[in-house]
Amino acid sequence: MQKRILYILLGILIISCKQKPEKTELTPSEINNESEKLSAFFERTFKEDVADSPMFQTQLGQKTDYGKWDDFSNQKYAEDLERSKKRLAYLKDSINQKALPKKQRLSYRLKKQKLEEEVEDYKYRFYDYPINQMNGYHTALAAFLINQHRIDSVSDAKAYIQRLKGMHKAFEEIAQNMQIREKNGILPPKFVFSKVLESSKSLISGKPFDNSNKKNPLFEDFSKKVNKLTISKAEKKALISEAKNVLLSDVKPAYELLIKTLEDQFQRATTDHGVWKFPKGDEFYKNRLNRITTLDLTAEEIHEIGLTDVNRIHEEMKAIMKKVGFKGTLKDFFNFMRTDAQFYYENNEAGKSKYLAESKSIIDRMRENLDKLFLTLPKAEIKVKAVEEFREKSAGKAFYQAPALDGSRPGIFYANLYDMSAMPTYQMEALAYHEGIPGHHMQIAIAQELDSIPEFRKHIFYTAYIEGWGLYSEKIPKEIGFYKDPYSDFGRLSLELWRACRLVVDTGIHSKKWTREKAIEFYKTNTPNAESDCIKMVERHIVMPAQATAYKIGMNKILSLRKKAKTELGKKFDIREFHDVVLSQGAVPLTILEEMIDDYIQQKNEKN
Repeated sequence: MQKRILYILLGILIISCKQKPEKTELTPSEINNESEKLSAFFERTFKEDVADSPMFQTQLGQKTDYGKWDDFSNQKYAEDLERSKKRLAYLKDSINQKALPKKQRLSYRLKKQKLEEEVEDYKYRFYDYPINQMNGYHTALAAFLINQHRIDSVSDAKAYIQRLKGMHKAFEEIAQNMQIREKNGILPPKFVFSKVLESSKSLISGKPFDNSNKKNPLFEDFSKKVNKLTISKAEKKALISEAKNVLLSDVKPAYELLIKTLEDQFQRATTDHGVWKFPKGDEFYKNRLNRITTLDLTAEEIHEIGLTDVNRIHEEMKAIMKKVGFKGTLKDFFNFMRTDAQFYYENNEAGKSKYLAESKSIIDRMRENLDKLFLTLPKAEIKVKAVEEFREKSAGKAFYQAPALDGSRPGIFYANLYDMSAMPTYQMEALAYHEGIPGHHMQIAIAQELDSIPEFRKHIFYTAYIEGWGLYSEKIPKEIGFYKDPYSDFGRLSLELWRACRLVVDTGIHSKKWTREKAIEFYKTNTPNAESDCIKMVERHIVMPAQATAYKIGMNKILSLRKKAKTELGKKFDIREFHDVVLSQGAVPLTILEEMIDDYIQQKNEKN
């Protein structure tokens, strides 16, 4: 009897469930509520991140916390981890992803993925070199003051002086982090120390540090900026005198502390160059490749992609060699391009000025033709500038600095003119397109100017997307008639070849245990670049593992997606629309970019 009653009750329950189907559709009010909650979360967390970083505030053009540096202490890592965990928990527990509009769903995915990576990567927080010849704090803090700290008033000058005072605490924290890294088995190889010691010592040389005629970059920068103020001579003199005293009382001891730490660690450094030497180095490198490329590729796969591209580009170079009537092997042609005086400006001020002026002209000519390739154009201006003397010896060939959001600072294309034999004129076009227009300046400025995405996405960084776009931007001007000079077209290929070699060499050093010498020889044999270029590049691979794989992997993906769109759309394909889709959402992982292009193809087909 009891069993029968149980079955009856169960039947009623089943009928009841069928009569009240589970609600699947959300009301407009519920959708709007989730959207507003997520937007508020994005706004709140972005403001927290800005407030947490005085240096980021300055980069954005703000003058809040203008006299402060960021927190460089090792405790900051743990604080950041807890913040990321709390934010991730909020996204998972408090936001109904299914209730979000499509555009917001993408922002949700990107933020969630970034937070998950921050939590997962905490175990690798000490797996880098805070002081290295490429972008170490020893030159980065000085470069920050020179390039980003504007002095428009007396209070701005006082803030500059406060930052000079704060360099001692900053270097104390950085030195402590270096010592923690060494205890964890993370120590730069020997060659790094001689380079960073030289540049550190140069920043506390010249007036007012000694009686030489040499200009100190920090003192010179502060004095020039203050002398442009519309204040009395006495006020200017007082500010400059105060800065001079702080340079001697605070900045000099700060660098001396750093130099002492570097000299001590140098005694224990080795000539092992790859991250395979780190504890769980193979796992770390796999992680870095994934983060940099945003694709699930192994080191071996990337190595093979590089070798295949090297061979293809060599064949295209041979065609140009025949076109210009050169007799000999490709290796002979490389030597000709490397040594013939017609391809190089003189290594003096006149030659360097000529290089900068011509680079600006290339960008200006390209700007006049952008409507053939793009629908959306950037508003921000771009400036061409030589890398500063205090960091030019070890810095890269060229790089880009984003403009301030408020327009107070333009985007800057830096050309490294330390060694003019490493800056051939036949590569000028491609370099200007990559760093300027239609490359980094266009992509980054457009991203910052978008109204359709939350603020955090305007500053998000996916290396394969950003550098892939930069390398792709070297190629697309050829499609509208640029690179008329075959030698300039060879320069374009030489830079693509350089990036293909990077795939081979980066994986060679960090996965296959190549020596520094073997890696340098690979570049010297397979490219027309100067030996100094080859050495710098290999040393960059060593201190920035996986980063250099981004360029070619990103470019290849963009080209393959363009080919897919062109094939599936046929006559409906419009290169300007394709580029608009690529640039319309700011930087994204390559997997997301593929989804965006697939959506574009589907929508375009449905409309027609």
